[in-house]
Amino acid sequence: MGRLIINAAITVNGAFEAPAPAPDGWLVLDPDSQQASLEKWQAADAMVLGRKTYEGLAAVWPRMADLPGFEAYAERMNSMPKYVASRTLSGPLEWNATLLEGDLSDSVGSLKDEHDGNLIVSGAGELARDLIARGLVDEIWFTVSPYLSAAGPRIFDDVGAVRLELVATTTFPSGVVRLCYRPTAQLSS
Repeated sequence: MGRLIINAAITVNGAFEAPAPAPDGWLVLDPDSQQASLEKWQAADAMVLGRKTYEGLAAVWPRMADLPGFEAYAERMNSMPKYVASRTLSGPLEWNATLLEGDLSDSVGSLKDEHDGNLIVSGAGELARDLIARGLVDEIWFTVSPYLSAAGPRIFDDVGAVRLELVATTTFPSGVVRLCYRPTAQLSS
């Protein structure tokens, strides 16, 4: 059975998107944490995306294959199967993507049954919040950049209380910290 994992890059104070106009680069892309991230993507079976994340990534990654330093990432991102949750898109989708049909709990449950490896949810928006609220998430991977954001949405706003168990931590020389948590209980709010 596959594991559903939310993979989110955030600032120390939990921002997951840069406000417009973008500040001077809060996302730290150092060689050590990038290599560790690439290895996790290479070991994954597929991606699960919301519409906004799908549209954003599909507009960028196909063009990244020729960018020095991004070749291996682009190869993996572009070839990996993608499943898209959307109330507004209709299939067929481009970029090796399939639209999830029906109830989210049922369709994600079926994906977990079909896959043996990791299904990575990229992004921390509405889809990630909904998956956590439904108790479908097996792990959450935070890549925390050493930056405090003055503005921008915060990760998992309005999810409610969820108890997390720390599974692993990795600290990189740049100050980036990777945290791996496992939800253990939905708590009443």
